[in-house]
Amino acid sequence: PVFFTFDNKNVYAVSNLERDKSAIVEFDIANGKEIKMLYENPEYDVDGLSFSRKRKVLTTAGYTSWKRQVHFFDDEAKKLYERLEQDLGEYEIVITGMNDDENVFIIRTYSDRSLGAYYVYSMETDKLDKIVDVSPWIDENDMAKMEPVKYQSRDGLTIHGYLTLPVGYTMETAKNLPVVTNVHGGPWARDGWGFNPEVQFLANRGYVVFQMNFRGSTGYGKAFWEASFKQWGQAMQEDVTDGVNWLIDKGIADPERVAIYGGSYGGYATLQGIVKDPELYAAAVDYVGVSNLFTFM
Repeated sequence: PVFFTFDNKNVYAVSNLERDKSAIVEFDIANGKEIKMLYENPEYDVDGLSFSRKRKVLTTAGYTSWKRQVHFFDDEAKKLYERLEQDLGEYEIVITGMNDDENVFIIRTYSDRSLGAYYVYSMETDKLDKIVDVSPWIDENDMAKMEPVKYQSRDGLTIHGYLTLPVGYTMETAKNLPVVTNVHGGPWARDGWGFNPEVQFLANRGYVVFQMNFRGSTGYGKAFWEASFKQWGQAMQEDVTDGVNWLIDKGIADPERVAIYGGSYGGYATLQGIVKDPELYAAAVDYVGVSNLFTFM
């Protein structure tokens, strides 16, 4: 459940009952059944819903592809976002607060190279004023870009991920570079596009940082998640290995200078990586990784 319908009879909910991808539905809680589906995306789980308290209408639904995406139910909300994008289009835009009249808004921005800023926007005056930069000591021009990538696993799944190249390199010019394979924790979580100080630190030192949403990562539907069941150290690990080999085949990674690093489940994958494929990695760093599944459970 997300919140009640405006007549307080049913709930708006995020549901993957009888479907692969989570969708926004209206759900009859008295009788335990879905009444209607309001929005679904064919590729990604929908995970958020917003509404206008003043006008009592649904405004937006959210989901994450390689970046945060917005579906509009409402023309007024769409016009507001389009207006904000005129000035802030290179950043992610999040409305964090508003007044009761819904004509003054607090806006937060961020990107892969910046923690962004807070702004106040008035619809009456059409003025957008910066309140404060979140991290003014960070010059985003010195930060590295986070590029979306995808590759195929050995059993045919599409694995989405991110590649952060040191400043000055592009996907075309990056050749034979040292790579840090950064496996996320969870494992039922996912990496997303945004500012990551750890990634930026490594890129600043000349490393390519490779992050992948291996099977079991959330946001890609039920079947992709279930494909991870009982696959710790097996198919999940193969997704990581296949990604590293994909980078080597593309000529981006120097096969003699690939490291693996991660925390929590990523630490487990780090240990598995050097046990199963010791020739693939020149270095490994396990941060709070699971080392024994029996004691972990």
